[in-house]
Amino acid sequence: MDYTKFMDDNFDAKEWVNAAFRNQKDAPGVTKDQNAATMVMKLQVFIQEVNNILEEASQQALQNLPRVVRELDAVKQEASLLQDQMRTVKQDIQKVEQDTSHSMQALLKLDRIKSRMKSTADALKEADNWTTLSADMDEVFQSQNIDDITSKLCGMQQSLHILVDTPDYAEKCQHLEKLKNRLEAMLSPQLIAAFNAQSLDQTHKFVKIFESIERLPQMYKYYHKCHKNHLLQTWQSIWEEDKSKTALSDFYDLLLSTWHTQVKWCTQVFTHPVIIVLDLLTETLNTLQPPLGIVFNTLVGENKPLDTLVDLKQISDRCVKNLESAVDGYVQGSTFQYTVSLQNLLKAIYSPYQTYTNKYRIYEEVALTKHLDSIRLDHEEVIDTVQLLSESVTKLFSAASEANDRCQKLTNGFCYLGLLDAYRTYMIAYTREFRRVLINIREKCHLGAKTDSEDWSDFQNSLRIIQTCGNLLMQTEDLDALVASSILESLGHLVSCHSPTKEVDSVVVSVSHTFHFQALLFLVSESEVEALEAMVHKLEDGESPPVFTDIQNDLSKLSSEVHKFAFDIVFSQLKTYLSRVSVMEIWTSQSAGGALTSDLPTFSLSPQEYITKVGQYLMTLPQHLDPFTLQDSPALTVALKHGRLPFTNHQEVPEHLADLWLESVAMGTMHTYAEEILKIPQLTPHGCKQLITDIDYLCNVLEDLGLKASETLTHIQTLLQTKPDQFVDTAELMPQRISHTVANMRGIQV
Repeated sequence: MDYTKFMDDNFDAKEWVNAAFRNQKDAPGVTKDQNAATMVMKLQVFIQEVNNILEEASQQALQNLPRVVRELDAVKQEASLLQDQMRTVKQDIQKVEQDTSHSMQALLKLDRIKSRMKSTADALKEADNWTTLSADMDEVFQSQNIDDITSKLCGMQQSLHILVDTPDYAEKCQHLEKLKNRLEAMLSPQLIAAFNAQSLDQTHKFVKIFESIERLPQMYKYYHKCHKNHLLQTWQSIWEEDKSKTALSDFYDLLLSTWHTQVKWCTQVFTHPVIIVLDLLTETLNTLQPPLGIVFNTLVGENKPLDTLVDLKQISDRCVKNLESAVDGYVQGSTFQYTVSLQNLLKAIYSPYQTYTNKYRIYEEVALTKHLDSIRLDHEEVIDTVQLLSESVTKLFSAASEANDRCQKLTNGFCYLGLLDAYRTYMIAYTREFRRVLINIREKCHLGAKTDSEDWSDFQNSLRIIQTCGNLLMQTEDLDALVASSILESLGHLVSCHSPTKEVDSVVVSVSHTFHFQALLFLVSESEVEALEAMVHKLEDGESPPVFTDIQNDLSKLSSEVHKFAFDIVFSQLKTYLSRVSVMEIWTSQSAGGALTSDLPTFSLSPQEYITKVGQYLMTLPQHLDPFTLQDSPALTVALKHGRLPFTNHQEVPEHLADLWLESVAMGTMHTYAEEILKIPQLTPHGCKQLITDIDYLCNVLEDLGLKASETLTHIQTLLQTKPDQFVDTAELMPQRISHTVANMRGIQV
């Protein structure tokens, strides 16, 4: 039996029993009961053995306790004795310090005096050494022995460090600088030759010399000058051979190859090869002849300048990406000391673009305006004009989307403020042209001309114009979302991290790719950078650029104007029917057909022709509206949501647009009819009954259409039906304008 399982922390009794039975199942002639009895007996024996062991261990522990207690008492006594001895030693130390304090102060004073005397002696020695070395410099320079000259200059330099407080220290510094300049002039031909020949041995020698006389920066200048002249000459030949974008690409390839070759060589001789080579490339770009600014003016020209700039920017971006990758790979991310040099190089590469990005809004406005001029919006035929308006939406926003792509490619998204202003100008110009075309269409539709024919083609055309307005609004929302996402994608991560830093050798060094630095590669003023950053924060909070709000408002007004135009087309026929209601002779007649009818009941009169035509027109209106407004067109819904039909004030667009159109026309009819009634100068009793009959007819028609009469028309009808002796009481409950006008018509004194 395996008893080791009993010591496991996660011991399972059932699992142990099952395992024990599985191990004994192959024994012949042994039943499970016998096996269980055997196991119980073994366990009881094992328990007895464990009890015996525990009892023996307990007895032994009890026997050892007195000895442990005696040993603890002995340790306690020794600790107390050690504490007394430590207290005595502490007192002895304090006594020694008190007895020897005066002696120690005297020793310290003597040590300070000794140090001062030694410093004075060293100063006198260095002053004497300076005098000796200075007197021998002319002879040493005549010997042309570079090592001796360097050695004596180092000695003078060391002496000068000691003589910093002497009155003539400045004169000594000037004298030493002149001697260093003399040595530098002597070495310059050999140094340039070593750089040209890429001689490691000679360069190592000169590095030691210039380092010892603290002139390494001057040596770097010689290195830069030597290789810069070669690059400048190569650039001139490249540009003279091919004055195109290819020349710029070839030159950037030359800079990249120069980086790879020179950084390998500089690593073997200089301490900071990456910084030195980056500064070489920067100085070369800043001193090009012709400069990059003139080159860009030549290449950009006036024909599609933005497209040319985008092509040039891609060439520059490719160069920068390769250089950054090469630099990061070389330093292996272990240091950020090259940041300033890399920033200066980026400024040199992108500086020519600032001339154009500073006027980016103007360039985009010109490009978008040219595109807008190429979009034809009107035609001699109305139906063709409507088609051109519909097709213009896709062309309009296609150019806007291309402008968004240009902004990202050319300015990395940092000129979005200028682009948004260009969008505003672009859309205002388009809506102005749209309104001009709408006026032309209105004139061709001959609104207001008196005719009894019902031509619904004009309304169909106006409905298509409304749909175009809806498409404009929907596309504007899509453009808003596109621009917002593009801004956050290109600038959001830079703004959110602000100025990221990394710690190198306990010195915090800014990373070159910060929002502020990259923004100033394309923007000139700090205020523009701050405004751009503020806009990005607003976009992150879910707000929309204010430009699109202005554009949406202008398009909403346009949608309302188009709805008004469509309404006028539908309503023009009704307006014609109602135009002469106030001057009809029937209102002043005393009878009909020569018979006295003042006592006849109202139902004996028939509605007049003008109102029956109005009723017939309204009854046939739904069948003309349904084919146009029941179609599943989100654009129509959006246009109506942002615009408004006359005589309606709905906050939400109903499910069926035809219902809203019918309500608008009906409300307009009732309003026009009521105003015409109020213009009637006089009503005879017969005329009053006839007018009541006409109004009743119109109200019945409206009821059949599922509409109610307006309050104004209801008030007029009530006042017309009221008997003269009850008129005053009824008029008090009505609007004063209506009651007074109806009273004057009926000749009732109020």
